[in-house]
Amino acid sequence: MGKKLFVLLVVLMSLSLLGIIFVQSFFINNSLENEEENFVRSVKRSLSYVSNSIEEDEFKDYLKKLQPYLNNENKANSSIIKQLLITAEDDINDKTIVHRNTVFEELYKVPSMFIEIDADSFNISKLYSERVTEYYNTTTIDGKKRMDPETSLKEYSSLGDLDKQVYEETIKTLLKDQPVYRRVSAKQVESLLRKELTKEGIDLDFEFAIYDEDLATKIMSQNFEMTSEARGVPIFLDNYNESSYNLWVEFPERKKYLLSSILKMIVLSIVFTSIIIVAYTSAIYQLIKQRQISQIKTDFINNMTHEFKTPIATINLALDSIKNPKILNDQEKVLRYLGMIKEENKRMHAQVENVLRISKLEKNELNISKERYDIHDLIEDAITHVELIVEDRKGYVKTHLSAEQASVLANETHFTNVLVNILDNAIKYSDEAPKIDVYTENVGNNIIVKIADQGNGMSKAVAKRVFEKFYREHTGNVHNVKGHGLGLAYVKRIVDDHQGHISVESEKGKGSTFIIRMPLIS
Repeated sequence: MGKKLFVLLVVLMSLSLLGIIFVQSFFINNSLENEEENFVRSVKRSLSYVSNSIEEDEFKDYLKKLQPYLNNENKANSSIIKQLLITAEDDINDKTIVHRNTVFEELYKVPSMFIEIDADSFNISKLYSERVTEYYNTTTIDGKKRMDPETSLKEYSSLGDLDKQVYEETIKTLLKDQPVYRRVSAKQVESLLRKELTKEGIDLDFEFAIYDEDLATKIMSQNFEMTSEARGVPIFLDNYNESSYNLWVEFPERKKYLLSSILKMIVLSIVFTSIIIVAYTSAIYQLIKQRQISQIKTDFINNMTHEFKTPIATINLALDSIKNPKILNDQEKVLRYLGMIKEENKRMHAQVENVLRISKLEKNELNISKERYDIHDLIEDAITHVELIVEDRKGYVKTHLSAEQASVLANETHFTNVLVNILDNAIKYSDEAPKIDVYTENVGNNIIVKIADQGNGMSKAVAKRVFEKFYREHTGNVHNVKGHGLGLAYVKRIVDDHQGHISVESEKGKGSTFIIRMPLIS
């Protein structure tokens, strides 16, 4: 996969994921707003019912108190008669129908002992209504219908009734200036609110209050606080549908209630979105990892090809030389070329062995038996493997073994290989004569081994990845240093298997220091 295509896929997948998260967030927010609107609508509907119920109960209560004063035995001190005439033509029966509604309004004086007003008595009306329907036979005169009064037929019906609207208006006028706490109780308001809210499906604790304009009245719950989330409706409307009183209700747990209504949807959305994010992250990680592995494999093949190409070429040259009749008779030269073939063969064999070691370590197939060893002895043994090469390059390996306790549990062969690999790297990555110092010291229950060189060093980015399998610092197509990127990966796996720790400190152009920490045994 090309780099541009890979970047394009990552960008498209990222945008798709962000789009899914945005849509989910928008949908949840929209659902929450809808729930809020439904909640507010239900609350306002409940408040309206409560307001009407309180006014209705108040009217019925005072009407019940007034009823004894509104019997037929009382005498009115004044009377007003109102009439309403409605005329209709009955063409089928050739008649004219006249409806006349007569209303008698009588005023009565009622004591004010049960209503606290500034008067000894007040007037209230009692209404009677009488409806008269008259039928007139009609005759046609000059082409027009005329009523015949002599042949008219009358129907009378009378109905004694209380005009509710008149009494409501009267009582509203009387009670308009009464303190609100004398008109309704907090217990009554709470009971009605709870009943109506339950009908609307709102089972939630609430606080309420009746305010006169912006001032609180005595009718309120204990913990009511006026907030922007409180909802209210007018109460005790006068004859002009106006009132200074407002009934307010507020829900302290409102947000939790609204969230709980869509909690399942939110949880499922978060779960599925999280799964998508994890799957997306894993996919991106795998893609990047595969690209890295692909690049590492390419580098590994190139390095291994180079590593094998040189010894194979050397072996071929040596064989060609041996075939030469002049050299074939020269035993010294034949032995020399045979020695070269053997050394190059050993190099290739060592490289193959390193690959196999790493493979076995990763599959946990490599048995590493451990015994008690003095780490100083292992260091001295490792130095003997490289001292001839160091001397040949006019360099040195100096030891500074200051640790008083040096007993560790280790595998002699593998741990010696660890030290040899590090020393070998110090030699290979020194352009001039290799200068290597080996230090030991005790820190707590551990022994610290430091192998410091004054070679080429490496950048911080390279130092972070130097223990990765197949990793080598990119130097273009120049392979001036032999290796295949397996040595330090093998080193780290062996040290880890010994319950130890290895790290590196390095600076470009100033050399590197490898630090091994191993646990001591008593």
